[in-house]
This record gives sequence, structure tokens and C-alpha cells, in this order.
Amino acid sequence: MRLASPALPVGGFSYSEALEAVVESGRVTDAGSARAWLLDHLHLNLARCDLPLVAAAHAAWTEGDFAQVTALNAWATRVRETRELLQQAQQMGRSLLEWVRQRAPDDAAIAHAASLQPAPTWPVVFALAAARAGAPVHDSLITFGLGWAENMVQAAIKAVPLGQSAGQRMLDALAAELPAAAEHALAVPPDARVAFAPMLAILSAQHETQYSRLFRS
Repeated sequence: MRLASPALPVGGFSYSEALEAVVESGRVTDAGSARAWLLDHLHLNLARCDLPLVAAAHAAWTEGDFAQVTALNAWATRVRETRELLQQAQQMGRSLLEWVRQRAPDDAAIAHAASLQPAPTWPVVFALAAARAGAPVHDSLITFGLGWAENMVQAAIKAVPLGQSAGQRMLDALAAELPAAAEHALAVPPDARVAFAPMLAILSAQHETQYSRLFRS
């Protein structure tokens, strides 16, 4: 539950994953369009990329397969389509690793995570934290997705802007879809795991030079 919390000290609240640029472009203007954008983001991006990645990394950490962990982290680094999405994955990964290391400083897995180059990424370190907590892989995916949903809804509330009640209804809609997204992710074979969301990448790139912004991505 702590891993899903927006209060986890990893800086997730400072990112909108291009939602701020989506609002700037006029594609999201109200609660309905924000809900539709985030549901598409969940199913077209998270369920095909980061959730399957967390599942694979969870298995690798559980089995002590550090070579596979290294390969998964390299893949996670390569598929970030913009500079700011890569920086987000690396900054949140480093921050979570430090949080985990404070609780088990002599853990060999944590030492390996710290050695990952160019940096440990958020999905890979999240999988380590979930595995160390003894969370089953399906629960870990739900937790990862819920943490993402909480941060994205808060970003929508600020960027659109929306009221808190509208945000809670949006969170209800996302939470209702998380089990299906997790089941889909668990069924994705390694060679079908993919990061391909062209409009998200375009808007993220535009956000990097957006004149006025609240969020780091």
C-alpha cells in the first residue's frame, strides 16, 4: 500500500507524462476528455510496456537473475521516446532505490540495482521493492497501476483544471480498469512487450519546450 501512495518520496507528483501538453494542445478540455485520455494511456501504453516490464522484472528479482534484470533495465532505458520521459524513469528509479536501500542496506539485489547503467529505471526498481515486500506479481501490477493513476489524476486536477470530486470519479474509472490491464500485461510475451504511443511521444517532445508549465514531464 505504501508503494502505491502518492506520498512515496519518489517525486511522482511532479510529472504529468505529457498530460500538461495535451491540455495545452486542446485535446483535453474537461473531465470527460481527461478520463478518455488517461484510459487510453493505461491500455495503449502502460498495459503494453511498463506493466509487462514490472512483471518480468519481478520474476527476475525473485529468481535472483541479475543478468535478466540488467537486460530489462537496458530495454526500459531504450524505449523511452523522449528525453523527459527517460529522465522521469531514471529520477524516480533512483529515488525509490534510495528509499528501499534505507530499509535493507546490505541486500545484494539492491547493490545490483544501484550498479545498473546509465541508471536504474522506475519499473525495474518498483519490481524489486514489490518483490522484497513479498507481494505477488498480480498485486504488484495493480499497485504500480494505482500509483500511476493517483499521480495522473492529481496532474489532471491541476492542469485541466478539475475539482476534487471530478478527480475521484476519474480515479474510480481508472481503478476499475486496472485488473484487466494487469491480466493483459501478464499475458504479454517478452517479444510482444512494446512502447509505441506516437501521439504521447510527440506531445511529450512538445512539452520539453512548452513556454509555461507546472510539471517536469
